[in-house]
Amino acid sequence: MSGIMRIGRIEIRVMDLEKSADYYKNVIGLEEMARDEERIYFKAWDEYDHHSIILKKADSPGMEHMGFKVENIYKLEELEHKVEQFGCSVSRVPHGSRIAEGEAIRFEIPTGHVVELYCDIKQVGTKVGVINPDPWPDNLRGIAPHRLDHALLTGEDIETVTRFFTEVLGFRQSEKIVTVDGEQMIGSFLSVTNTAHDLAFVKGPDKKFHHAGFHVDNWYEVLKAADILSKNKIQIEVTPTRHGITRGQTVYFFDPSGNRNEAFASGYITYADFPTITWTEDQIGAGIFYHRRELVETFSKALT
Repeated sequence: MSGIMRIGRIEIRVMDLEKSADYYKNVIGLEEMARDEERIYFKAWDEYDHHSIILKKADSPGMEHMGFKVENIYKLEELEHKVEQFGCSVSRVPHGSRIAEGEAIRFEIPTGHVVELYCDIKQVGTKVGVINPDPWPDNLRGIAPHRLDHALLTGEDIETVTRFFTEVLGFRQSEKIVTVDGEQMIGSFLSVTNTAHDLAFVKGPDKKFHHAGFHVDNWYEVLKAADILSKNKIQIEVTPTRHGITRGQTVYFFDPSGNRNEAFASGYITYADFPTITWTEDQIGAGIFYHRRELVETFSKALT
């Protein structure tokens, strides 16, 4: 076991900090935890750590970094060494560089994205507590996802970034998309927990952010999310449907800066002996949008 427990946070660049904060608070339904001059920190109602989403004021949208939580400092040091051995340049993020966070290691993965590993973050708990808790708290707003679920990124070299996450960080590949002749991998779905994916890559420009996925309970909650989006006049890219890949149910939409979000439900469970499922490029439409069986044009082009 690598010691990585789960996806921990994503820092998203936004161009209008207050407008974006209103969206993530009242449409997505996250809880604002803290802010400084250039960042606002949010958590979902069912998350115990201080934050999972950081909005950073910037001139262009996209992902500043994503972070994975590690069991302890000893595992963090082991992973730091393995990342360096792979050839990635590692730096340390000092304790207190961002609100409620301890020290982290920071590096650039083969697709050019910035990733951090950490074990120290303030834990604040949830409003339902851990003793005889109710199933959810009162006064939830918006879509009200349980948690940050996953991210999808793009890059040129899917084979190498997959090898980095599987060989160095201990992820398993749940699914892959290959060219029809099987010669090249153009999509990779990776899990470090028992979900269908915690992180995925599809072939495209390096350093680009495709979407952040938020977990909701079920198909009804996906439909409800779409109603909430329409009610708030939020641009919906794809109305509720099912993925062939992961078997999850989904609706895609955009934040005020053009960063894509997803409300995601269900999906299968993976275990250590779960085989990698293969999709061929000619069936990618059904893999992504199982009902319509074809991609929408913006899905591969609207990147931040």
